[in-house]
Amino acid sequence: DLKKVPGNIPPDIVKLDLSSNKIRQLRAKEFEDVSELKILNLNSNGIAYIDPAAFSGLNNLEELDLSNNSLQNFEYGVLEDLYFLKVLWLRDNPWRCDYNIHYLFYWLKHHYSVHYNGLECKMPEEYKGWSVGKYVRSYYEECPKDKLPIYPETFDLDKDDEEWERHKEQSVQTVKKHGVIVTVIG
Repeated sequence: DLKKVPGNIPPDIVKLDLSSNKIRQLRAKEFEDVSELKILNLNSNGIAYIDPAAFSGLNNLEELDLSNNSLQNFEYGVLEDLYFLKVLWLRDNPWRCDYNIHYLFYWLKHHYSVHYNGLECKMPEEYKGWSVGKYVRSYYEECPKDKLPIYPETFDLDKDDEEWERHKEQSVQTVKKHGVIVTVIG
């Protein structure tokens, strides 16, 4: 029935099981005095929030179990100190697939040696059951052409074609100077 991480953990401990307690949040530097820790089990606590500095100092951590909690996303920086992480348990959390989930996905993508499971969208309803990877990829897909705004918005629709062509030529010259490719739809 622990409601927070105890402060009297021996500094040389290598495995810590805090599962099935009532820890709802992890504050900054909760584990800074247990730098030898290799395995941390926080399964089934109802954790809804992890401070970006909560795992600060856990440079030797190899396995982290955050499954069966109330996590919807991670703030930027939460995983940054976990240099030697090999396994990350994430299943049975209500992951919310919106822009805030991108940090976790890209951290895992760039730390390809970390094995993880359970990263599935639970909210909002339209993404329920999707893998977070599928959601993130869909976030960057091209907009359907019928949903694109009229381009360019700065011109009135009654401008004649000659003025439009002159503007387009100027834009192309500017684009070439800066090495940017512009696609005009219309």
